[in-house]
Amino acid sequence: MALDVSIQISSRHRVFFTRAVFGSTDGLLARLLAEEGRQPVQAVIFVDDGLPAHYPGLIDTVTDWFDQCEVACLALPPVILPGGESGKNDWRQVERVWETIHEAKLCRHSFALALGGGALLDLVGFGAATAHRGIRLIRLPTTSLAQGDGGVGVKNAVNYFHKKNWVGTFQVPHAVINDTDFLKSLPPRELRGGLVEALKVALIRDEAFYRRIAEQRQALGHLQERAIHAVLERSAELHVAHIASSGDPFEAGSARPLDFGHWAAHKLEQLSDFEIGHGDAVAVGMAVDIVYAARMGMLPRDVAAHILNLMADLHFPIFHPLLAERDSQGRPVILDGLEEFREHLGGELTITLLEAVGQGREVHEVDAEEMMAAIDELGERPESNAPPL
Repeated sequence: MALDVSIQISSRHRVFFTRAVFGSTDGLLARLLAEEGRQPVQAVIFVDDGLPAHYPGLIDTVTDWFDQCEVACLALPPVILPGGESGKNDWRQVERVWETIHEAKLCRHSFALALGGGALLDLVGFGAATAHRGIRLIRLPTTSLAQGDGGVGVKNAVNYFHKKNWVGTFQVPHAVINDTDFLKSLPPRELRGGLVEALKVALIRDEAFYRRIAEQRQALGHLQERAIHAVLERSAELHVAHIASSGDPFEAGSARPLDFGHWAAHKLEQLSDFEIGHGDAVAVGMAVDIVYAARMGMLPRDVAAHILNLMADLHFPIFHPLLAERDSQGRPVILDGLEEFREHLGGELTITLLEAVGQGREVHEVDAEEMMAAIDELGERPESNAPPL
């Protein structure tokens, strides 16, 4: 006897852009919490430890908001967790999320809120997804990278075995709320992180979006607020559209087109003990793959030059000395990132390279000598060693 049935799963993925999310107790956040129907609904909120210094009084603001809210209440005071990769590298932080949910006696009709950068969202998202097989999660991304890319997805993960995102889950959040007020205090390097991922998705998916970024290069290079917000909104839209329409939202296959440049980026982060930020690492990884594609005759040289010049105008790094590091046998260490990328996805190696702006091609093998020649070529460019402004 064999049973073979089809299980259809329908999910609703919602991303909102707003301002002053804690400014009104009958606004967007309250309406989302009220959707559970049981009032007041129980909630806990986890806050990135980098936020209070930039937003004095933030914890009091959040606490006061819940004190005055009629539809939801905090079961415990806000919990501060480390942001950045240090939190994702520390399994004890996952246990802190579980312990908080357990102490608060939350159930599957309760809410966990995550307020912070992409790493904090990953950490809390993983803890919430595995507690009671899934506590409802509301993400509140506070970085440009999270608002335009990582925070609007359906993945949660922490690092293990010194490998990025080795332990994780897929879970569609109850909602994502991008409060653009949180972008105001970001240092320039972090603010540009979201622009890196926006350029990535434009290169892979949307030539018109690439042209728009190129036309706005001066405003974006000077981090003008209106230009950045418009780019992040379009980036989020394209990332969400890919999740919904690619036919592989939970990445059961071996291809991940929107990870263009990420095989080298993830390895660079690991080699630097995560001192290289994700945005900078992706910029370098994209530059490597752009030059490699040009050397292999896949991408026209003039198109590659246009992209690299745009990256320079946006003050993205395109090279890092760790690209040239070699092991005791003289083999380039960065190339280990290809095998780790294959292992992470399963099946055969599949990376996306560019044929033209807005047009990617999946390849399943890499010429190691040409890849290292591409890295050498990048290192010789005059802007390669210039850090972002």
